[in-house]
Amino acid sequence: MTLRLDSDLLRTFLAVAESGNFTRAAETVGRTQSAISMQIKRLEEVVGEVLFERGARGVTLTQRGGDLVENARRIVMLLDETASSMRSAPLGGPVRIGLPEEYGQPVLSRALGAFAKRHAQVEVTVRFGYSVSQLAALAAGELDLAVVFEWQAPSGVEVLMHDPTVWVTSNHHDLHQERPLPVAIYTREGWCRELALRSLDQRGIDYRFAYTSDTTNGLTLAVTAGLAVAPIARSNIPADCRELTAAEGFGPIDTTRVVLHRNPRAVSEAVDAMADAIRDAFHQRR
Repeated sequence: MTLRLDSDLLRTFLAVAESGNFTRAAETVGRTQSAISMQIKRLEEVVGEVLFERGARGVTLTQRGGDLVENARRIVMLLDETASSMRSAPLGGPVRIGLPEEYGQPVLSRALGAFAKRHAQVEVTVRFGYSVSQLAALAAGELDLAVVFEWQAPSGVEVLMHDPTVWVTSNHHDLHQERPLPVAIYTREGWCRELALRSLDQRGIDYRFAYTSDTTNGLTLAVTAGLAVAPIARSNIPADCRELTAAEGFGPIDTTRVVLHRNPRAVSEAVDAMADAIRDAFHQRR
């Protein structure tokens, strides 16, 4: 039997899945709540299974609904990309991006893939580095867009994601129970190193430096190898590892925001399009 999935139904399904509430989904897609309910009922009839479990506080995905989410996102994204490419002429020119290394594979690869399908003639330059150096490069006119961590008072620029730094350990080791605690930490001085060590001091946890690295990939390697626990952004916890919770004596290290800065002198449709692609990629990462 061939299923015929209407893209409009899939968009409504995603709105409900992401909001967990029919009322908020209705506001998102600009329809009434009853219309949303009817569309979800129709989709469930097509699929032949229940996609949401209804509760007093909203709805949650069933297992079948969870299976459908990623496929629905890919279908809708492909349709949007196709429509965009048909509407607009290909762009040209350079775009220079600054980004933390930990978002290279999970976010930038997705953004560049979507961008290149629409604007293959644009020359893209990517610079990986620390937030301080990225902001300096932006101010010097060396970058058009900079994705950076913001841990102090909000600067007022666009927030792409809330991604707090947490202590992470391997699922296969109990290093967090050792004292002194073996920690992997950044070699360089900076806010992440300072806040991470301060969080241990405030909790009265005795620690030792078991591993130091200049990169997040280096810290990740130390954790997965069972050498140490390390401060890592929550969205980048590697496979077979987990966050150490407050119940275990740890908890979040900071309340970091990932924000997008733009060079005010970088005025071009190519930069606009790349900013949109980065924004969409982070939205899918949430």
